[in-house]
Amino acid sequence: MITADALHCQREHVSYLTERGAHWILTVKGNQPHLHAQLTALPWRAVPDATRDTDRGHGRREIRSCKILTISTGIDFPHTAQTIQIRRRRRRLDQPKRFTTKTIYAITDLLVHQAKPAQLATWIRGHWSIENKVHWVRDVTYDEDRSQIRTGTEPEVMAALRNAAIEALRLTGITNIAAANRHHARDSTRPLALLGIT
Repeated sequence: MITADALHCQREHVSYLTERGAHWILTVKGNQPHLHAQLTALPWRAVPDATRDTDRGHGRREIRSCKILTISTGIDFPHTAQTIQIRRRRRRLDQPKRFTTKTIYAITDLLVHQAKPAQLATWIRGHWSIENKVHWVRDVTYDEDRSQIRTGTEPEVMAALRNAAIEALRLTGITNIAAANRHHARDSTRPLALLGIT
């Protein structure tokens, strides 16, 4: 089972995975405007929630619902068997009346009998947890997108160093990477102690 973000929602990627016997779930966003428009036009209001769960943490409450439609025709994307709509309603605990809602669409080649709705929701949630724990930290905490390092293999080397730093901190149980970076930056012996080089 391969889960991937919208960047990988490409016909060539799906063909590659299918040829090798892999199953996939792909997020669909604006980089596939025709497909995204097809998914948003489906009769989602008539579809009951397949899964619904509530989570509380990080100073907010989140309600996630997942609707699933089996597709036989009408979606212009190869090997698509089911479409998924995920709605996330969030509110900060200090602002109880203010909700934000985000709707995400995904597609999969799995048939109904191959994966239950709860399993699809778990795989999608698992992908987002990777996104939040690694990519978001690299994008926001390390501001990787604005890096001026662009020549040769330097971008790959810096990405590897950022990943190593994140993992070194996580292995010690640290969850707030930004706070840990500030803590370790205040004393040059702290990063060495973290790596066992003292």
